[in-house]
Amino acid sequence: MEDGIFFIQSKYIKEMLKKFGLKDSKPTNTPMSMKIKLTKDDDANSVDSSKYRSSRIETIVYADSDHSGDYVDRKSTSGVCTFMGYCLTSWFAKKQTALAISKTEAEYVSVGKACQQALWMKQALIDYGIRLDDIPIMCDNKGAIDLSKNPV
Repeated sequence: MEDGIFFIQSKYIKEMLKKFGLKDSKPTNTPMSMKIKLTKDDDANSVDSSKYRSSRIETIVYADSDHSGDYVDRKSTSGVCTFMGYCLTSWFAKKQTALAISKTEAEYVSVGKACQQALWMKQALIDYGIRLDDIPIMCDNKGAIDLSKNPV
């Protein structure tokens, strides 16, 4: 519009109300009218606030590498990115310190860096009271996947 950009979130709000079983709730203006007085109901049951939070944060880490991508020293580069939901929360690309002798080895080193990132993210979220059970790490190299399952 000429006045600026406006976002309408009515569809999102309707989806949230449906998700939490509040589709038939009664709307009120925001901010709420100053004439409405709220009182504490001592006889009412406590509300479990976690029910109305989407506390399950889908976190996933992607790892990739190029084998011998540096033309000078033939070292590979690791790339790792972390998503929480649909949001990219961290990423990096860094030249590997050792020379990888195969694509599998280069990818395996990248997966190791992704594991470090996942553990760091898991620990950082504990500080905010969020505990993640498992963080999937995605890799596109079958050899590196097999090696990570059985490093013998």
